[in-house]
Amino acid sequence: PPPANAGRAPGPPDGGWGWVVVFGAFVSIGFAYAFPKGLAIFFKEIQDFFGTSYSEIAWISSITLATTYGAGPISSILVNRYGSRPVVMFGGLLCGIGMVSAAFCTSILQLYICVGFITGLGLALNLQPSVIIIGKYFLKRRPIANGLAMAGSPVMLCTLAPLNQFLFDNFGWRGSFLILGAILLHCCVAGALFRPIGPGRAAVTSQATGRGKDALEEEVTGSAMEMSSAMKVLTEKKMEEEEEKDCCEKINQYLDFSLFKHRGFLIYLVGNVLMFLGFFAPIVFLAPYAKHIGIDEYSAAFLLSILAIVDMVARPATGIIANSKWVRPRIQYFFSFSIAFNGACHLLCPLASGYRGLAVYSAFFGLAFGMVCAMLFETLMDLVGASRFTSAVGLVTIAECCTILLGPPIGGTLIDTFGDYKYMFIKCGAVMVLAGTFLFIMNYYNYRMLAKEEKERKMKEEEPQSARTESEGRNNLNKESALDGPELEPLRKEQEGLKKEMNGT
Repeated sequence: PPPANAGRAPGPPDGGWGWVVVFGAFVSIGFAYAFPKGLAIFFKEIQDFFGTSYSEIAWISSITLATTYGAGPISSILVNRYGSRPVVMFGGLLCGIGMVSAAFCTSILQLYICVGFITGLGLALNLQPSVIIIGKYFLKRRPIANGLAMAGSPVMLCTLAPLNQFLFDNFGWRGSFLILGAILLHCCVAGALFRPIGPGRAAVTSQATGRGKDALEEEVTGSAMEMSSAMKVLTEKKMEEEEEKDCCEKINQYLDFSLFKHRGFLIYLVGNVLMFLGFFAPIVFLAPYAKHIGIDEYSAAFLLSILAIVDMVARPATGIIANSKWVRPRIQYFFSFSIAFNGACHLLCPLASGYRGLAVYSAFFGLAFGMVCAMLFETLMDLVGASRFTSAVGLVTIAECCTILLGPPIGGTLIDTFGDYKYMFIKCGAVMVLAGTFLFIMNYYNYRMLAKEEKERKMKEEEPQSARTESEGRNNLNKESALDGPELEPLRKEQEGLKKEMNGT
């Protein structure tokens, strides 16, 4: 029999083993976000090796990032079915297989498959479960925990950028891919730290429910065999309808499509889809741009390290600021400002001349990038709540994958067409400023509508109370008038006597 407290869901501990989970998420999220950007170190050499254009080589990062985001629903379904730990461990194994296979590729198309699809799918199975499990371990300290976990991306990027350049100088890009495949297997170790909360309770309940359904189906089948043919047809139709309902319920359990009726979710979705059209392209082309204007390889790689170091400080700091009592009630405004600030940095990038100018741009870009990434999932959870967050992440990532896929190749096409990188930075900056402005205006509208709906709800609650108060007053008056009978006769006589004495006086 199940234990007495089997129906109770344990609350988030907000500490304890949760900080170990944050460390595991720090590693897996770091690889998921930083690895596609760190590959940009090899692009110039791979481009020369295969004789491809900027737009063709940019498809490697685009496919990797798009698969990482587009496989979000698959990752969410697997997490709901099996939990975060086995999904992350399997994702780390896929990452290693994809990079080891890429070391033996003989064409750019094979790199698309091995690095883009296989490694990208493995990174997707690392990203979503890590974000989801933090929401289960933390509630009050969730913005801080998310900020610390998201800091894994700049730390990994700061490490991978010079490491990739060192590996390339000593082992070439093929040997580097072999070593990187082995490094990515550390995601399996990070996944092993994701201890589930409330082990086995949901599984026991679902098994018991499943056994109950099986027993019911056997009884129905046994009785149906004894019935007439007409009754058999009716029973079969009912069972088919129930199976269809069960199928729809299962799909809606894993991916809650009713979120598309949620106003705040739709605003977030549209703004983020637009934002990702210019979010990753500047990072992908930053090191190639530095090499293009004559900066040496290690200095170009160090630009990514500058970006990552500032990003490393910006993410936890943003988490602390977002958790404050002044910002958290209106965190959507802070998120909108971060996106617009990111776009302003890209618009000003063409004004930077020389290595110092690019270093200053990298520092401001790292600050803006860290602010956006630290609040990317926190703002979504603020809108939809922790219970619907798993489905929301899956639906958002599959919608975002289209613009993530197109962003870097469009930037590469602009570089190939005009022979200058500044048009790519201007395009990315304009798109992100537009996305930030859209989110700010629409979030202002959403907050106004929420306040209006809350006011109407309170008025509706007060109306029945006032009606009840009036009806109670009428009942009391009726009771008093009903008592105005023989019981009050002495009192009336006494009042009449007092009136006569007063008249006489």
